[in-house]
Amino acid sequence: MEGARSYERGKPAMTRSGELRSGKGAGDENFPVASRMIALRHRPAIMAFYEFVRVADDIADHPDLGSADKISRLNQLESSLIGRGGDDPEGIRLRDVLNARGLSPRHALDLLDAFRQDAEKRRYADWDDLIDYCSRSAMPVGRFVLDVHGEAKESWPASDALCAALQVINHLQDCGVDYRRLGRSYVPLDALAAAGTTVEALGEDLATPALKECLRGLVARTAALLQRSEGLAASVADTRLAVEISVIQSLARRLLAILAVRDPLSEKVHLTKIEATATALGSGIHAGLQRLLRTVTSARRYQVP
Repeated sequence: MEGARSYERGKPAMTRSGELRSGKGAGDENFPVASRMIALRHRPAIMAFYEFVRVADDIADHPDLGSADKISRLNQLESSLIGRGGDDPEGIRLRDVLNARGLSPRHALDLLDAFRQDAEKRRYADWDDLIDYCSRSAMPVGRFVLDVHGEAKESWPASDALCAALQVINHLQDCGVDYRRLGRSYVPLDALAAAGTTVEALGEDLATPALKECLRGLVARTAALLQRSEGLAASVADTRLAVEISVIQSLARRLLAILAVRDPLSEKVHLTKIEATATALGSGIHAGLQRLLRTVTSARRYQVP
């Protein structure tokens, strides 16, 4: 039997990594990806990066692949990126984009390292263990976008904090699904123990009071992480990028407010399209006006009498 869902000895027999796609696209993400807020000249590079990362993420999260098969496919994807024999179109396309713009594949390679970890690691001991994972699974995304825009590396720490916060938000939203579907949990074991519960609580239909306490504590830590990113928009030179950053931060704050009061095992903890659009529009306009005021104020300050 052939095709994207064919099997041989119980395993998917697929030739290209892209055939494993979950169907999730940029429009399904919590946060905007290469939206119209980003300058048109930068969108193709960001989308090529996104498509590469989306394929890698779908491989790592595929429920029908074993760890060894996932790692093999991720290695093949890497080979296509660095020009060592792989033929995955997503890797080849990103390699061409990086070469054309004089950018390094380092950020994409760091993400592949995180996805290899996903293929094998199922538990995280503590917050530091989780943030170490985020340093490869999330922070490279922000760094790549900054590099595409030619922004200074001094903006990396604030970007790292933002990207780690976004990643943890995703983990909290999907904590039940990840556990039931993949046997994987990003909820730190020490946080569960401190609240008097265990990882098995993630498999229940409703969160116990102890699990809710644990998750609220993680929401608070994530809010503090998000706070550390507050100066990022003001630090970047590109106005359109600054507006997108402000929008993402506003969406993150809304999601944390939801996670602070709802049960991710039994309740909706995502924004609707209307809620996300309204939040993005309001914060985008506010950020744009702030940026304009800052520019006008700066011009007047240096105006010759």
